[in-house]
Amino acid sequence: MRTETLAAGLLLTAVMGVGVSAQTKSSPEKGSEACASCHAEIYKSYQKTVMARASGVAMDGLITGEFTHKTSGVHYKVYAQDGHAWMSYERPKESGFRGQRELLYYIGSGVKGRTYLFSVDGFLFEAPINWYSQEGQWNMAPAYTEARHSPMNLPAVVDCVNCHASGLQEPIAGTESEYSGRPFLYGGITCERCHGGGDGHVNPTKLSPDRRDAICMECHFEGTVAQRQPGKQVEQFQPGERLSDYLHYFLLSGNDPQKPEALSQFEALSLSECKRKSGDKMWCGSCHDPHTEPAPAEKAAYYRGKCVACHGEAFAAKHHADKPGCTSCHMPGLPSKDVAHTEGTDHRIRRYPNAEPLPQLEVRGTPGAPLVSFPERDAALATTRDFALAWEALTLRGVDGAPQKAKQYLEKALKERPEDPEVLGALGFEEQKKGHDQEAREFYERALKIDPLLNDAATNLGILEAKAGNLRRAVELWQGAFARVPERSAIGVNLAMAFCVAGQKEEARQYVERVLAFNPDYLKAKSLLVHLKEDPVECKP
Repeated sequence: MRTETLAAGLLLTAVMGVGVSAQTKSSPEKGSEACASCHAEIYKSYQKTVMARASGVAMDGLITGEFTHKTSGVHYKVYAQDGHAWMSYERPKESGFRGQRELLYYIGSGVKGRTYLFSVDGFLFEAPINWYSQEGQWNMAPAYTEARHSPMNLPAVVDCVNCHASGLQEPIAGTESEYSGRPFLYGGITCERCHGGGDGHVNPTKLSPDRRDAICMECHFEGTVAQRQPGKQVEQFQPGERLSDYLHYFLLSGNDPQKPEALSQFEALSLSECKRKSGDKMWCGSCHDPHTEPAPAEKAAYYRGKCVACHGEAFAAKHHADKPGCTSCHMPGLPSKDVAHTEGTDHRIRRYPNAEPLPQLEVRGTPGAPLVSFPERDAALATTRDFALAWEALTLRGVDGAPQKAKQYLEKALKERPEDPEVLGALGFEEQKKGHDQEAREFYERALKIDPLLNDAATNLGILEAKAGNLRRAVELWQGAFARVPERSAIGVNLAMAFCVAGQKEEARQYVERVLAFNPDYLKAKSLLVHLKEDPVECKP
């Protein structure tokens, strides 16, 4: 999970005064075809499921179309040309703002929607537009419906790609989405993602509840915060393992979301009366067969049969026997435009969907703390470090009371793990926000000594160094970070400003153009480029 940086909103304008100088592991996973020889019928039916179609080569799942985003004034078009998929963009009212990206992969089965991935210099990005199947139209990605500029620098992070594809390769160290080759080996979710390697098949139904549920939970639960465990990469999770060894999830207790679409399937199901009374006996597989999906005409009877299996024929005979489906009343479909990844059907299975309030979440984990572990059985596994970094993440989201909790837990975590670079970096950020520059610098330096690839720490330390007049050191820090995460436009503009003020106009121009190569509608970079063409040059964005 990426921590926001101070640099994201800061540009240097008045601290310059001296000259500066310029300066995967392969997965053993196999495709589902390897299973077809022994499981031909299952293989055939599975290929028609949404999981099997969750991603692939762009041309294999291309949905063409075009639209103009009213807020930003940008016109987007998705089309095929000479056997390749493309997305073009332009703002008709702005001369010179136009370009295109070759779409390499699609993400999303198309049932709810679909988007595409493209590459710039080996860095993989998500297109800023989505196809919305329910509406039958193109529009901006959920978080950017009101964006005034075209966001072309959305990194395709591991956590996202991992839930849509198989055989995910690890990004180059220190980057968020730079790959030396193919980012994933197989489109969609392959058999081995749920059953493990061919040498030892895993049957989820024979696993303990926590290990069984982990297979579904990995991709069907987000929580408020998901905290990675030290030295663990979630894409390395294998069926039969404990997901809690890789991630610890947290929810804000007492938050009573009135919009059910803001819940993921796993969390919503945990709130249902069915699940609370059935306990571990009930799980995703109680109602869903991942190997096949009922035809539209058969869905009502199919899912009613799942309800009858638990509630009994006698109950079914007297409970709306004239209505073929249970889900239309008790699990209605939900709109999901406001949140990127949500349930499409209300998995709370409420008795009176239009009348009952959402069940209150119980306080779990540390007594009195509003941030609690999920599922409850993992509460004992949550560490001080988990809570510290989780609260820090909530601080960056503007959650009330989060800064105080973050500082409290970070100080405790530091005593327990004095050499943890993430904890040190987070403490540096907290001190920097308060204006405690020396304390912040010390934390950043300690963090970078342990992990020189911490981009947030390097970026923020660079700001402190520039502020103190140590411009050469600031530039060195920014150059390293910008090389690894060129999508973070503010870092590149800081570098351009540094060289501009130092009188090195050509170097400044090169950094601005590098910013615009990844983020062509970044207003500060476009403005600075105009100033760099003036004589005399005015160094301001």
